[in-house]
Amino acid sequence: MSYVRWALFTVPAIVFLGFLSGQIANSGYGNLWFAGLAKPSFMPEGWVFGAAWTLFYTLMGLAIAVILHARGAKLRWLAILFFLVQLVANYAWSPLFFRFHMVPESLWLIVFIFVMAALTTILFARIRMIAAILMLPYLGWLVFAGILTLSIDTLNPNAANLVGPGLSTHI
Repeated sequence: MSYVRWALFTVPAIVFLGFLSGQIANSGYGNLWFAGLAKPSFMPEGWVFGAAWTLFYTLMGLAIAVILHARGAKLRWLAILFFLVQLVANYAWSPLFFRFHMVPESLWLIVFIFVMAALTTILFARIRMIAAILMLPYLGWLVFAGILTLSIDTLNPNAANLVGPGLSTHI
C-alpha cells in the first residue's frame, strides 16, 4: 500500500510542476517568439507535446514512487538525488528556451538532462527494474527533443535576436 501512497503524491506533483514550468515559460505554439522560428518538417503539432509530457511525467512519477518505496535498497538515496537533479534541469528547459530564447544553451541542457536521466535509469535498474523500464520512453523522447532543438538551432542561427510578429489592434 505504501507504493500507492507514494504514487498518489509523486505523479500529481511531477505533472503539476511540469505544467507550471511550461506556463511560466509561455511555452508552445502560442509563444510569439516561437511562432516566428523556422521549424523542421518533422516538428509535431502542439497538442503532441502536452500529451507526451503528461505521459512522461506520469511514468516518471510512478518510477520514483517505486524507488521511494524500496526502503533499505542500496543506492536508493543516490538514485533519488540523480532523479531530482535531472527533474529540476528538465523543468528549467522550458524557461531557458521559450522565455529566455537561449536555443544553443537549451540544447546543451538537453544533453545534460539525458546524461542525468540515463544515469538515473541505470541506478533505478540496480534497485527495481520496473522503475528503469518506466524511464525508457522519457529517454527516447529526450533524444527526439535534442534532435528537434538542434534542428531549430540550425534553422535559426539568430534565434535569440528574433522578435515575434507584432500584435495589431483594429480600432
